[in-house]
Amino acid sequence: MKTISFFNNKGGVGKTTLTGNIAAYLSLEAKKRVLVIDCDPQCNITQFILGDTKTIDLYWPVNGSKEETRSKTILDLVDPIISGDAEINAKIKPLRSSANRFNVDLLPGHPRFSTFEDELSSAWAELPTGKAGGFRRTNWLYSYLKSIEDQYDLVFVDVSPSLGALNRSVLLSSDYFITPLGADAFSVLGIRNISRWMQGWIEYYEVGLEQSERLNPSGLSNYDIRTDLVIKKGFLGYTLQQYIAKAKAGVKRPTKAYERIIQDIPNEIAQYLQSFNAPTNTAPHLGDVPNLYSLIPLAQSVNAPIVALGSGDGLVGNQYSQARTYKEIIGSLANAISERI
Repeated sequence: MKTISFFNNKGGVGKTTLTGNIAAYLSLEAKKRVLVIDCDPQCNITQFILGDTKTIDLYWPVNGSKEETRSKTILDLVDPIISGDAEINAKIKPLRSSANRFNVDLLPGHPRFSTFEDELSSAWAELPTGKAGGFRRTNWLYSYLKSIEDQYDLVFVDVSPSLGALNRSVLLSSDYFITPLGADAFSVLGIRNISRWMQGWIEYYEVGLEQSERLNPSGLSNYDIRTDLVIKKGFLGYTLQQYIAKAKAGVKRPTKAYERIIQDIPNEIAQYLQSFNAPTNTAPHLGDVPNLYSLIPLAQSVNAPIVALGSGDGLVGNQYSQARTYKEIIGSLANAISERI
């Protein structure tokens, strides 16, 4: 089982749409057993996969309760830690693929998952002491992944754009990460932020591991704690969201600002993320992702991935060719990812 996080410090680059459609393609077309975990408190991928009606049903209180939901979420998984324990509730089961058209299992997000950030920050501060408690809480996701590793081929994790404790714990527990980019200056700055941030916490975590080994040799081996940070060589590559070019004399052309950014991105990737390259990452640019115009609201209205849209979903006119082209692009990206892991 391999775990892949789609992560960028810059929002608005189509990360959730890309994650959901690649996950759906690998399940529907490649017949992989896929789990999607929503670690973004905004719960975008939960809503994308379930649709509005099922999402409302999921979060609407049961029998007037202010807290209990109809299905278990990521918040239920970590509730014991929030309550003061060091272990997760590994009995939490994802929603099954039969409940959605993406054909993926889903561990839904929860808006209050952001409250877990404080607990993770406290756990992180304990790492230099070398004691197991901080490591166990920090490795909450890794512990869960170990408990389900024989059930799935691939796990995709959707995260927020922040450089906080939640995303740090997710990346620490992941095998790989992919960085979706937009043709804008803030995406480029995001590359630099990711590099500096990851280098800092990786060094900090490894110092804690060394201290733990000195104080209590092999003590961490009693728990599901990641002692080999494979994410250090886990960068699979980046995607570039195509911009909307301006028309001049009937021909669409990129503006000079866009041209400059696009030309600079390979150099930025080489300078700031190359040290994280996975051994199989020979070409960091995985591919370009087109603007989808009317396809996104259509897919949302029928609760389906764009790669699975058909005539029965209301495709009209040139939407057919747009959907076919998008499916081919997603297929190319999915195949490139599969080859690199």
